[in-house]
Amino acid sequence: FGGFCYFNNAAIAAHFLASRGKVAMLDIDHHHGNGAQDIFYERADVLTASIHGHPISCYPFYAGFADETGVGAGKGFNHNFPLHPGVDDAGYLTVLKSALKQVRAFKPRYLIICLGLDIMKGDPTGDMFITVDGMRAIGAEIGGLGMPTLVIQEGGYNLSNLRRGVRAFISGLASAHERSVKGAG
Repeated sequence: FGGFCYFNNAAIAAHFLASRGKVAMLDIDHHHGNGAQDIFYERADVLTASIHGHPISCYPFYAGFADETGVGAGKGFNHNFPLHPGVDDAGYLTVLKSALKQVRAFKPRYLIICLGLDIMKGDPTGDMFITVDGMRAIGAEIGGLGMPTLVIQEGGYNLSNLRRGVRAFISGLASAHERSVKGAG
C-alpha cells in the first residue's frame, strides 16, 4: 500500500528543519500520516502526531493505531490519535488538545501542520463532521502555541469545504498566534 502523496512535502520540510532544531509534525488530515510515521519512526528529533480516521475503518488500514509509538531512539516520539466515524467539533477539539499537549512537552523549535480539509463534514473521502467553525477553533488551538509554524495543505476533496475551511483555519491560526506572541513578549 502507498498513500496519497508521491513526495511527502511535510517530511522533506521536517528533515530540513531538524538540522536547525527539533520539529513537531501535526497531521490533521482524515487519513493517517503513514509516510511521515515510517520516515521518522526511529528518530527523536522529529515528533509526529497524527489525528485521523481509525484504521479499522479508514485507509490505509494497516497503520495509525495508538500503540505505534516509535522504536529505538524514536520510542515515544510518534503519537497516533485514531478517531471513529462521526466525530464532531467538540470531540475533535478534545483529541487535538491531547495531541498539542504532546507537542508542548516536546518543546520543538518548529511546528509543521499537515492540513487536511477532508475532516470536514461533506468530504467524499471522510466520515468526520467538522464544521467551518470547528476549523477556525482548530486553527486557534494550534496558533495558541505561538510557535514558528509551516502549514502544508494536504487532503480535501469538497471544493466548498476547501474554500471555507482554509480561510477559517488560517484566520483562527493567525489570530491566536498573534495573541500568543504578543502575550509572550
